[in-house]
Amino acid sequence: MSAKPPASSPPEYSEGSIRVLKGLEPVKQRPGMYTRTDNPLHIIQEVLDNAADEALGGYGKKIKVTLHADGSVSVEDDGRGIPFGLHPEEKAPVIELVFTRLHAGGKFDKGKGGAYSFSGGLHGVGVSVTNALGKRLEATSYREGSVARIVFEGGDVTEPLQVRKAGEGTDAAGEGPRDRKSGTTVRVWPDAKYFESAVLPMGELTHLLRSKAVLMPGVGVTLVNEKNKESQTWLYKGGLKDYLMQTIQGEPVIPLFDGEGFADSQSDNFAEGEGASWCVAFTEDGQPVRESYVNLIPTSAGGTHESGLRDGLFTAVKSFIELHSLLPKGVKLMPEDVFARASYVLSAKVLDPQFQGQIKERLNSRDAVRLVSSFVRPALELWLNQHVEYGKKLAELAIKAAQSRQKAGQKVEKRKSSGVAVLPGKLTDCESKDIAYNEVFLVEGDSAGGSAKMGRDKENQAILPLRGKVLNTWEVDRDRLFANTEIHDISVAIGVDPHGPNDTPDLSGLRYGKVCILSDADVDGSHIQVLLLTLFFRHFPKLIETGHVFVARPPLFRVDAPARGKKPASKAYALDEGELTAILDKLRKEGVREGAWAISRFKGLGEMNAEQLWDTTLNPDTRRLLPVTLGAIDFGATEALITKLMGKGEAASRRELMELHGDSVEIDV
Repeated sequence: MSAKPPASSPPEYSEGSIRVLKGLEPVKQRPGMYTRTDNPLHIIQEVLDNAADEALGGYGKKIKVTLHADGSVSVEDDGRGIPFGLHPEEKAPVIELVFTRLHAGGKFDKGKGGAYSFSGGLHGVGVSVTNALGKRLEATSYREGSVARIVFEGGDVTEPLQVRKAGEGTDAAGEGPRDRKSGTTVRVWPDAKYFESAVLPMGELTHLLRSKAVLMPGVGVTLVNEKNKESQTWLYKGGLKDYLMQTIQGEPVIPLFDGEGFADSQSDNFAEGEGASWCVAFTEDGQPVRESYVNLIPTSAGGTHESGLRDGLFTAVKSFIELHSLLPKGVKLMPEDVFARASYVLSAKVLDPQFQGQIKERLNSRDAVRLVSSFVRPALELWLNQHVEYGKKLAELAIKAAQSRQKAGQKVEKRKSSGVAVLPGKLTDCESKDIAYNEVFLVEGDSAGGSAKMGRDKENQAILPLRGKVLNTWEVDRDRLFANTEIHDISVAIGVDPHGPNDTPDLSGLRYGKVCILSDADVDGSHIQVLLLTLFFRHFPKLIETGHVFVARPPLFRVDAPARGKKPASKAYALDEGELTAILDKLRKEGVREGAWAISRFKGLGEMNAEQLWDTTLNPDTRRLLPVTLGAIDFGATEALITKLMGKGEAASRRELMELHGDSVEIDV
């Protein structure tokens, strides 16, 4: 009889330990990676977005959402109906593939003749997630004189596809003779076990439906609640202007500025149809209303299209002020001075939108800044110069904001001026004394530090180059920290002394609102990032708690495209695989031959010149800067995990961690 292994021995790691998740299993295992799990609204929104995409394409005029008494929700549209014939390659009904495959849909074909030129993007995973997280889902498609119905439970087909002629018999919803000419109805019963609360937030749902109506003038959006027998329909013929006038608080200082601009087939920089419509109001009081959308998807966390609006407004107002010599001596205008009192609704159309996160709450497409700005700036410049009195009122508002901001910055400076430590010689400081806007970049290596110094905005960006690997400070006593020159320089530059999690450090000396870690996109860069995060978590935890620490994400790829037509050869940068795919899609649409481009992978920041580093990593409008937060895990749990990862005597537990979870890591070697 063989001896039993000791109870403490690690579980066996063999071929059988590797799990391959098929179909919709990944969604059920980790729903939070694919959707919001606080309530089922986002899985309903996936269905709603599909209906809105049909209306956006000009194929439908009505969308109806019904909250049924049994807790299910149905979304009905009068679009083209989901195709239900067999897929030429998969040999399964298309309607079945749409609901059961994570990456199946009509929005991947962006070429000429694609079903959707503009849609909610490829970053979400669509109605298959709705199906995976529903107890039951019924889909009915009305198309080409036929009605098709299929039913799923827990993501699996339980009633195979049935097709009948329109007007014959009735389906489960009793919709026989009333069959529509074309359209889709999806009814889903969300599975409560995947959500913190099974209740739909009515305020958010109402806002979402109302905004769809705003963005699609002439399309009626109806909400029916069977429980309280109430129904409401939104139909805005005046679009954005009507909506903003009803929503803003306070009287506008000048009339609303609205307009739109879209690229035509002659455009050198953008795809045909890309562009934006906007409506902006400036008020002296009340909370500003700010709503933005990309291809009708609400982007609650903003993104590069909002940056484009801000850039366009600021540039136009600044040039008006300069033209009329309105700026008092010593006042420096910043974008926030113009933007602070602006309320707006912005609706952008972008061919291949790249979103941050599966729930598409922030747009990351870098081109969207230039796209929106290129239409807003000339339109506002023209409008201001046609209405000089309004232009002067707007200039007055912006100058007043700049003066109060500068005054606040000077007050802070006086308080700090006594006993200032000597700043490290290699720190290239910024000119502004306004802590809220100032940023310091801790840059890996001198060569990258040189590019960053030349490429930065001298007004509010400081650069501190770091030589070599930073010390692992997890087990270094606070008293011994300053023996290391790099750490001494970091502490003096940011103006805060090392402290523990329970201390109350003096943050009044803080010199920068954002402390940004900027390292290469390769493995060494990730190591330096981890060492710096370890330093901040162990010895400057209050900076993380108060939201001052950030990680910059430089690009991983560069795409060199050949000259095409009137367009000269160009370079584009991709932060990740998703953005690289979007760039290549765009080149294909522009008629570039497959493989005529060259893709190079960045090894380090030093390979970029100053202009490239500004465009990709330093420019607030186009960079990707991630805030460092503690998240839902408590301080103790995070501390234990970092001890396991960074502690000197923890090799055995690190090995065990890698054996247990090594297969779940996505690594690019």
